[in-house]
Amino acid sequence: MFNINDIKNGITFVLDGQIYQVLEFLHVKPGKGPAFLRTKLKNLRTGATIEKTFNTNIKLEKAMIEKQGMQFLYASGDSYTFMNMETYEQMELTKDQIGEDVNYLKDGLNVDLTFYKGELLGISVPEKITLKVVKTEPAVKGNTTNNATKDAELETGLTVKVPLFIEQDEDIIISTKDGKYVSRA
Repeated sequence: MFNINDIKNGITFVLDGQIYQVLEFLHVKPGKGPAFLRTKLKNLRTGATIEKTFNTNIKLEKAMIEKQGMQFLYASGDSYTFMNMETYEQMELTKDQIGEDVNYLKDGLNVDLTFYKGELLGISVPEKITLKVVKTEPAVKGNTTNNATKDAELETGLTVKVPLFIEQDEDIIISTKDGKYVSRA
Protein backbone atom coordinates (compact mmCIF):
# COMPACT_ATOMS: atom_id res chain seq x y z
CA MET A 1 0.00 0.00 0.00
CA PHE A 2 1.12 3.55 -0.67
CA ASN A 3 -0.35 6.98 -0.08
CA ILE A 4 -1.72 8.71 -3.20
CA ASN A 5 0.51 11.75 -2.39
CA ASP A 6 3.60 9.56 -3.04
CA ILE A 7 2.54 8.94 -6.65
CA LYS A 8 5.13 9.20 -9.47
CA ASN A 9 5.05 8.73 -13.25
CA GLY A 10 5.48 5.07 -14.14
CA ILE A 11 4.24 3.69 -10.80
CA THR A 12 1.79 0.76 -11.07
CA PHE A 13 -1.12 0.00 -8.76
CA VAL A 14 -4.30 -2.09 -8.49
CA LEU A 15 -7.69 -0.34 -8.54
CA ASP A 16 -11.06 -2.13 -8.84
CA GLY A 17 -9.29 -5.35 -9.88
CA GLN A 18 -7.46 -3.67 -12.77
CA ILE A 19 -3.75 -2.82 -13.03
CA TYR A 20 -2.90 0.78 -13.92
CA GLN A 21 0.30 2.64 -14.69
CA VAL A 22 0.53 6.39 -14.03
CA LEU A 23 1.32 8.32 -17.23
CA GLU A 24 0.80 11.84 -15.83
CA PHE A 25 -0.37 13.40 -12.57
CA LEU A 26 -1.11 16.84 -11.21
CA HIS A 27 -1.67 17.93 -7.59
CA VAL A 28 -4.50 20.51 -7.52
CA LYS A 29 -5.16 22.80 -4.54
CA PRO A 30 -8.29 24.83 -5.25
CA GLY A 31 -9.03 28.01 -3.29
CA LYS A 32 -12.03 26.33 -1.67
CA GLY A 33 -12.35 22.69 -0.71
CA PRO A 34 -9.82 19.92 -0.26
CA ALA A 35 -6.81 19.25 -2.50
CA PHE A 36 -7.08 16.48 -5.08
CA LEU A 37 -4.94 14.62 -7.59
CA ARG A 38 -5.76 14.54 -11.31
CA THR A 39 -4.16 11.57 -13.12
CA LYS A 40 -3.87 10.03 -16.55
CA LEU A 41 -3.66 6.23 -16.24
CA LYS A 42 -3.01 3.34 -18.61
CA ASN A 43 -4.81 0.05 -18.01
CA LEU A 44 -2.02 -2.53 -18.44
CA ARG A 45 -4.48 -5.32 -19.31
CA THR A 46 -6.47 -3.53 -22.02
CA GLY A 47 -4.07 -0.74 -23.06
CA ALA A 48 -6.86 1.84 -22.61
CA THR A 49 -5.98 5.27 -21.22
CA ILE A 50 -8.30 6.96 -18.72
CA GLU A 51 -8.31 10.13 -16.65
CA LYS A 52 -9.18 9.77 -12.98
CA THR A 53 -9.34 12.18 -10.04
CA PHE A 54 -8.42 11.04 -6.51
CA ASN A 55 -8.86 12.61 -3.07
CA THR A 56 -5.48 13.07 -1.40
CA ASN A 57 -6.36 10.95 1.65
CA ILE A 58 -6.65 7.52 -0.03
CA LYS A 59 -4.20 4.63 -0.14
CA LEU A 60 -3.66 2.33 -3.13
CA GLU A 61 -2.26 -1.18 -3.45
CA LYS A 62 1.04 -1.20 -5.33
CA ALA A 63 1.21 -3.70 -8.21
CA MET A 64 4.52 -5.54 -8.39
CA ILE A 65 5.22 -5.77 -12.11
CA GLU A 66 7.90 -8.20 -13.24
CA LYS A 67 9.80 -7.72 -16.50
CA GLN A 68 11.51 -10.59 -18.22
CA GLY A 69 14.03 -10.08 -21.02
CA MET A 70 13.31 -12.42 -23.92
CA GLN A 71 14.53 -12.87 -27.48
CA PHE A 72 12.12 -13.40 -30.37
CA LEU A 73 13.04 -16.64 -32.15
CA TYR A 74 10.46 -17.29 -34.88
CA ALA A 75 6.82 -17.12 -35.94
CA SER A 76 4.74 -20.11 -36.99
CA GLY A 77 1.26 -19.16 -38.20
CA ASP A 78 -0.33 -17.04 -35.44
CA SER A 79 2.10 -18.38 -32.82
CA TYR A 80 5.27 -16.46 -31.84
CA THR A 81 8.11 -18.12 -29.92
CA PHE A 82 10.35 -16.25 -27.44
CA MET A 83 13.29 -17.49 -25.38
CA ASN A 84 14.50 -16.35 -21.97
CA MET A 85 18.22 -15.64 -22.54
CA GLU A 86 19.19 -16.65 -18.98
CA THR A 87 17.23 -19.88 -18.50
CA TYR A 88 16.81 -20.76 -22.21
CA GLU A 89 13.16 -21.45 -21.42
CA GLN A 90 10.86 -20.92 -24.42
CA MET A 91 7.41 -19.34 -24.41
CA GLU A 92 4.79 -19.13 -27.15
CA LEU A 93 2.48 -16.15 -27.51
CA THR A 94 -0.42 -15.59 -29.88
CA LYS A 95 -0.86 -12.63 -32.21
CA ASP A 96 -3.68 -11.36 -29.94
CA GLN A 97 -1.40 -11.36 -26.87
CA ILE A 98 1.27 -9.36 -28.71
CA GLY A 99 -1.06 -6.88 -30.42
CA GLU A 100 0.29 -4.19 -32.78
CA ASP A 101 3.90 -4.90 -31.78
CA VAL A 102 3.77 -8.01 -33.98
CA ASN A 103 4.67 -5.66 -36.88
CA TYR A 104 8.11 -5.04 -35.37
CA LEU A 105 9.16 -8.61 -34.52
CA LYS A 106 12.14 -9.94 -36.41
CA ASP A 107 14.36 -12.91 -35.60
CA GLY A 108 16.81 -12.20 -32.77
CA LEU A 109 15.00 -9.06 -31.48
CA ASN A 110 15.31 -8.57 -27.70
CA VAL A 111 12.03 -7.60 -26.00
CA ASP A 112 10.66 -7.33 -22.45
CA LEU A 113 7.60 -9.34 -21.41
CA THR A 114 5.65 -7.78 -18.55
CA PHE A 115 3.97 -9.99 -15.92
CA TYR A 116 1.75 -9.40 -12.87
CA LYS A 117 1.48 -12.44 -10.55
CA GLY A 118 2.27 -14.76 -13.45
CA GLU A 119 -0.28 -13.11 -15.81
CA LEU A 120 1.19 -11.78 -19.06
CA LEU A 121 0.30 -8.09 -19.40
CA GLY A 122 2.17 -7.26 -22.55
CA ILE A 123 5.32 -6.99 -24.57
CA SER A 124 7.71 -4.03 -24.87
CA VAL A 125 9.75 -3.63 -28.02
CA PRO A 126 12.65 -1.15 -28.36
CA GLU A 127 11.64 2.46 -29.22
CA LYS A 128 13.48 2.30 -32.54
CA ILE A 129 14.10 -0.75 -34.66
CA THR A 130 16.05 -1.43 -37.86
CA LEU A 131 14.14 -3.26 -40.62
CA LYS A 132 14.94 -4.11 -44.24
CA VAL A 133 12.85 -2.74 -47.12
CA VAL A 134 11.70 -5.72 -49.18
CA LYS A 135 9.54 -3.91 -51.71
CA THR A 136 9.23 -0.31 -52.87
CA GLU A 137 8.79 1.57 -56.12
CA PRO A 138 11.88 3.24 -57.64
CA ALA A 139 12.01 7.03 -57.33
CA VAL A 140 10.66 8.95 -60.33
CA LYS A 141 13.13 11.55 -61.60
CA GLY A 142 11.78 15.07 -61.32
CA ASN A 143 9.25 14.19 -58.62
CA THR A 144 10.73 16.45 -55.95
CA THR A 145 7.72 18.02 -54.31
CA ASN A 146 8.20 18.95 -50.66
CA ASN A 147 8.43 15.90 -48.40
CA ALA A 148 7.47 13.49 -51.17
CA THR A 149 7.02 9.95 -49.88
CA LYS A 150 6.23 6.50 -51.19
CA ASP A 151 5.11 3.19 -49.64
CA ALA A 152 7.71 0.63 -48.61
CA GLU A 153 6.97 -2.91 -47.45
CA LEU A 154 9.32 -4.10 -44.70
CA GLU A 155 10.60 -7.59 -43.84
CA THR A 156 7.93 -7.99 -41.12
CA GLY A 157 5.06 -7.20 -43.50
CA LEU A 158 4.60 -3.67 -42.17
CA THR A 159 4.06 -0.94 -44.80
CA VAL A 160 5.37 2.56 -44.04
CA LYS A 161 5.77 5.86 -45.88
CA VAL A 162 9.42 6.57 -46.70
CA PRO A 163 11.25 9.37 -48.57
CA LEU A 164 11.75 8.86 -52.33
CA PHE A 165 15.51 8.15 -51.99
CA ILE A 166 14.94 4.92 -50.01
CA GLU A 167 15.47 1.85 -52.20
CA GLN A 168 14.68 -1.84 -52.03
CA ASP A 169 16.99 -3.99 -49.79
CA GLU A 170 17.99 -0.92 -47.76
CA ASP A 171 17.89 -0.98 -43.94
CA ILE A 172 15.82 1.79 -42.31
CA ILE A 173 15.02 2.78 -38.73
CA ILE A 174 11.35 2.78 -37.68
CA SER A 175 9.82 4.30 -34.52
CA THR A 176 7.74 1.66 -32.71
CA LYS A 177 5.70 4.37 -30.96
CA ASP A 178 3.95 5.52 -34.15
CA GLY A 179 5.21 3.10 -36.83
CA LYS A 180 6.85 5.86 -38.88
CA TYR A 181 10.15 6.13 -40.76
CA VAL A 182 12.96 7.79 -38.75
CA SER A 183 16.12 7.49 -40.89
CA ARG A 184 18.42 5.25 -42.86
CA ALA A 185 20.23 2.67 -40.75
